[in-house]
Amino acid sequence: MMTVTSDNVKILIADDHKIVREGLRALLNYEPDFQVVGEASDGQEAVRLASQLYPDLILMDLVMPVMDGIEAIRKIRSLVPETGILVLTSFVEDEQIFQAIKAGAQGYLLKDSSTEELCEAIRCVKRGQSSIDPRVARKLILQLHSGKKVNARNELITSREMNVIQLLAQGKTNKQIGGELFLTEATVRFHVSNILRKLSLENRAQIILYAIRERILT
Repeated sequence: MMTVTSDNVKILIADDHKIVREGLRALLNYEPDFQVVGEASDGQEAVRLASQLYPDLILMDLVMPVMDGIEAIRKIRSLVPETGILVLTSFVEDEQIFQAIKAGAQGYLLKDSSTEELCEAIRCVKRGQSSIDPRVARKLILQLHSGKKVNARNELITSREMNVIQLLAQGKTNKQIGGELFLTEATVRFHVSNILRKLSLENRAQIILYAIRERILT
């Protein structure tokens, strides 16, 4: 039997397919540090349960009845902003990816990912980091036109902050970024905070989206 402690990651599953919810519940409850606290079959129910249960993280499908996942993400971010949201979907369409991250999702994972990838993505988002499926990131990059787009906001970004953005977009942690740039983790966190403030972004996933859209990846 699973032992529930205050350290467990409390998870809400939002998916309109019952068999998917049941499978995810069984899989996640098997992990010693996860606890599934609720299931929602549509976006509206996800919003209601999020405001009642205050989960640490929500696994959010995008295509659901009553209210879709993107609208649910927007409402949940306004009601319980401390809750992390990881999109778990079969869809890899560019506009859905952009809209989900702009709405406030910290991660985007495809349903054919492995159990290990799902668990690691959940832990990443719980730590306040972003987790975007490499296949999704590659698709976004390949869909963009070649050439660098110039944006006036880039003038606000220092060369060191640009280095941090590029490494964040490669999926590196604060520790890894510090190692490459010879900075302490505290200094990297300081740079990340400045980047979020200067670009009016909410989280690291949106920094990655910014890097892809502005074509500043190395």
